[in-house]
Amino acid sequence: IFGTSISAITYIATPAKVYATDCAYFFLNFGTLLIVPLLIYLYVPYFRKLNLTSAYEYLEHRFNTGTRLIGSFFFMMFQIGRMGIILFLPSLALNVVTGIDIYLCIVLMGIGSLIYTMSGGIEAVVWTDVLQVFILMGGAILAMVIVFLKIDGGMPAVYDIALADRKFNLVDTAFDFKKPTIWVIFLSSIFTYLTNYTADQTMVQRYFITKDTKSAIKSIWVNAWLAIPVVIIFFGIGILLYVFYKTNPSEMNNALADNDSVFPWFIISQLPDGVSGLLIVGVFAAAMSSLSASMNSISSAYVVDFSQRFGWSKQTNTLKIARRATLISGLVGTAFALVMATWNITSLWDQFNKFVGLIIGGLGGIFLLGVATKRANGEGAVIGLVTSVIVQIAVSRYQAVHLLLYSATGFLSAFIVGYVSSLFFKTKNK
Repeated sequence: IFGTSISAITYIATPAKVYATDCAYFFLNFGTLLIVPLLIYLYVPYFRKLNLTSAYEYLEHRFNTGTRLIGSFFFMMFQIGRMGIILFLPSLALNVVTGIDIYLCIVLMGIGSLIYTMSGGIEAVVWTDVLQVFILMGGAILAMVIVFLKIDGGMPAVYDIALADRKFNLVDTAFDFKKPTIWVIFLSSIFTYLTNYTADQTMVQRYFITKDTKSAIKSIWVNAWLAIPVVIIFFGIGILLYVFYKTNPSEMNNALADNDSVFPWFIISQLPDGVSGLLIVGVFAAAMSSLSASMNSISSAYVVDFSQRFGWSKQTNTLKIARRATLISGLVGTAFALVMATWNITSLWDQFNKFVGLIIGGLGGIFLLGVATKRANGEGAVIGLVTSVIVQIAVSRYQAVHLLLYSATGFLSAFIVGYVSSLFFKTKNK
């Protein structure tokens, strides 16, 4: 779970965001701790009792076939987009600082992840995630130590400069939902993580493959507590990079098009050979741990929710179908990343958070609607999902709230409209 949740966005975009702004987003990851009680007492035992393979099977058990198909389709589209961003971000950064062809980087990571995911399935994904976590976190800790040692004056200098430039700004209590205030961060963390850990097959799949419910609950707690040091490490790297380049302006590459390349630039320009290689491997590991999870979960969703559900390809071995689905999803995600390489995107961290809220925010609301209410029914759930999409398009177009709240607007609109709409239809007890 922890390896899947950490990606190149964590590794590259988080330090870049802190470098460019401040620590206003520091408490965003604490949403994992806030939702753990709800996960372990409501969702996990419920899901495991049904002996599911795909999270979206539940939607048909609880509502109807249409809700399941829409939910599974939304998830697959989200993962394709996520794969594109996760492939594009490190490739862009490495291209800027090393000159490695961006398209070659995308293809190498995409095909490499695809090969071992097709070969080993979920077991390969889990064990490579475990190894990659040690590589990427070891590299991040090493980088944090090295950049600190390169700053003249040590901790007093870091503290004084960061404090003077308001880099330690953690809490903005203004009631402004168009800025990253503490209220926006708090609401976003709850709804984003509640959606990710209940409606995202890449996460829910992990609950299903543990030997028992107790093991699933233990893994959720471990992941939640590990989120805290991750925040400290990557936010710390962002602050240290800011202080280093503030005190050593000649070391900065002013040709960098955006801040997403600042950490890779430090790795290449400031670290000795071997150490820089280890950290670049960490960047690739961060990307590939999430890529393989996306490919595998898309495959399982397609096989269970579409192929098996409708009896397609009855004469073909299920494993072969799953491998073909993995192949296609990997190629499509890689192709999307290649297309993204032609776009002009200023902050991939912003882009990813916007993407999460717009695509699967409503799914989280529908899952809660199912497990927390008895009156809700299939017709209401479908109406809730469709309404959520309309609301999200309007919110995005008119920028009614900060992009971090897109997950909340999608979640709440799906839940509220889904419940109210259900009152107009006869409930079928399930």
